[in-house]
Amino acid sequence: MNQMMQCIQLLENGELDKAYELLNKIKDSGTEDEIYELAEQMANFGFLEEAASLYQKLLESYPGEGELLISLAEININLDKEEEALLELEKITRDDPSYIEALLLQADLYQMDGLFEVSEQKLLEAQRMAPQEPVIHFALAELYASIGKFAEAVYQYEQVMKEMDEIAGVNMNQRLADVYSTAGEFEKALEYYEVALNKKLDINVLYGYGLTAYQAGLYQTAIQKLTEVIELDPEYGSAYLPLARAYEHEEELDNAIEVVKKGMKTDPFNKEIHYFAGKISAKLGNESDAEKFLREAIAIDSTYIEAILTINKLLLSQDRYHEIIEIVEPIISDGEEDPDMLWDFARACREEERYSDALNSYRKAYSYLKNNDEFLQNYGFFLLEEGIIHDAIEIFKQLQKNDPTNVEYIDVLERLESSDN
Repeated sequence: MNQMMQCIQLLENGELDKAYELLNKIKDSGTEDEIYELAEQMANFGFLEEAASLYQKLLESYPGEGELLISLAEININLDKEEEALLELEKITRDDPSYIEALLLQADLYQMDGLFEVSEQKLLEAQRMAPQEPVIHFALAELYASIGKFAEAVYQYEQVMKEMDEIAGVNMNQRLADVYSTAGEFEKALEYYEVALNKKLDINVLYGYGLTAYQAGLYQTAIQKLTEVIELDPEYGSAYLPLARAYEHEEELDNAIEVVKKGMKTDPFNKEIHYFAGKISAKLGNESDAEKFLREAIAIDSTYIEAILTINKLLLSQDRYHEIIEIVEPIISDGEEDPDMLWDFARACREEERYSDALNSYRKAYSYLKNNDEFLQNYGFFLLEEGIIHDAIEIFKQLQKNDPTNVEYIDVLERLESSDN
């Protein structure tokens, strides 16, 4: 066994003192080839700090060697030392054969830090030096897709496809499909998904196809593709909700609830699945199940507005005003001012004879719902009950303006104005 393999075996066995003794011996007296080979092996086996020390030793003799700087930078990236990695990469000169690779690594690092313009500049510089290189086109495409520059992304992906259908394990037809789908060009997206699936069955491509079909309003196609996804992998949690929604659009509510119940088992902490189950149960007339599912959604997220408003509607229809207050009051106390929630709270407080809280909530809701006639009528009659005549007159004037022939509003205003005088 040579010294290099002996050193690695000692590290793997946890005999660190002996390993470092041998490593330092190779570093101090080994040939440059031996040091380089040991550094590579150390990196491959995951001994990154040790590999870095060996590359740094070599850089003492070859301070501007791009290949060594690249290797050291990659190790620093894996050690979450991005700043050190950038410093190493910036030492590589333009005439070095590794310069383009350095630019690509710098672009990745800047993109991870959210410095997208700097990342783009590095990639464009690399492209000017190697305009036909597919890896650079791919890197630019990925960057543009991530920041919503879809036309630019499509162009760069298409340049890659002139040379190959797949790069770095990524299917270009799928990527183009994903970009077109995200951009809302669903028909084009479906064409590329079809090509990708014809070449190779991939569950992620199949899911993208089904989701895009749903977004395009092709619900039967969505049902077919998303069902195939779940048949291939019942644990593919993302497929259940769009499949259930597609069934809802096709008015197949029994199928929708069946799918979403299976989805809950796969993804039990997904509040949207529980909310959707509650909504569909309510449509099916099963109020007890609807309440159960909605409460589960709220238990996952106590500030989940859609679920709260839906359960409020159910509780209002059953005159369960105290329970509405229990759900809503903590959220309002924390500063939430959803207008419909404020209105629900006002109505519940009114019925529970908490008139001051009701008035306060009505007034907050009014700033959002002043053009909602149903709200104005409800608020106006509450003001009448509380004897707040001046405010009631203003509300009913607004209602009459919106509906000048409404006899009830005219009558109420006549009585109020006569009594006010």
